[in-house]
Amino acid sequence: MEVAAARGQLFLAGRRLIQSKRRRKLLGDLLAYAVLLLLSVVILIPPLWMLSTALKADGDVFLYPPKWIPVPPHFENFRRGLTFRPFGRYFLNTAIITSLAVLGQLISSPLVAYGFARLRSRWRDPLFILVLSTMMLPSQVTMIPVFVLFRLLGWVDTFKPLVVPNYFGSAFFIFLMRQFFMTITPELDDAAKIDGCGYFGIFTRILLPLAKPALATVAIFSFMWNWNDFMGPLIYLSSESKLTLTLALSRFTGQYGQTAWNLLMAVSLVTVTPCVLLFFFAQRYFIQGIVITGVKG
Repeated sequence: MEVAAARGQLFLAGRRLIQSKRRRKLLGDLLAYAVLLLLSVVILIPPLWMLSTALKADGDVFLYPPKWIPVPPHFENFRRGLTFRPFGRYFLNTAIITSLAVLGQLISSPLVAYGFARLRSRWRDPLFILVLSTMMLPSQVTMIPVFVLFRLLGWVDTFKPLVVPNYFGSAFFIFLMRQFFMTITPELDDAAKIDGCGYFGIFTRILLPLAKPALATVAIFSFMWNWNDFMGPLIYLSSESKLTLTLALSRFTGQYGQTAWNLLMAVSLVTVTPCVLLFFFAQRYFIQGIVITGVKG
């Protein structure tokens, strides 16, 4: 009887201990979700404010306290904003620059990364360190010399300064692709060499098909950087017909220099939509590429 009673007490004590651990885990999960929910609300405040302002009447933008839900919503602000300036032309300019820039990065960066990942040379590692060191060089340091170079070439007020440099690779994308190529076993290269493939054949037939997640990451990053680029177009573009969306938004002023904030927010929402849609549909490849490129150094 005493043994049975002791076993019963041990069982009850163990059960209480398990229940206590479960309660602590549940409280910890609830606290974590509460913090994440609070941070999500804080992060969502700016886009919600943009949407609210885009739907307000002209006289309701600066009301205090602010009206978060405009009644009635003025959806005509989107039409008014998009016809305020020739935004169709600005969309086309931005799309041309971004598409050519993304294409250039997808051609050049994987090719350079393949050389650093697979080709053997005594200068390979020092050159790779030199390429990485350029990431620590602020763009403001080279802004004036690069502008002088492009002016001497006659490229100012054209799309070339915003497109051509992408065909020479980017240090960040080269590093990203090189890390991905390092995760692919070299035995595949040896098998391809036995079948008669050269270096370029191995690159195009073996590595590139396996590097789709990393290529998607490069494409997404390059698209967002070039689509939202403001400094480059500000420096090199001056003609009204060659402006990009970022420059057009910065010049979104009325007849007397006053900004129509409701129209500006409406056009800004339309402008940011391609980036949101791209990330939404390609996030699986984006996350996979980021994870895999950090597996092996």
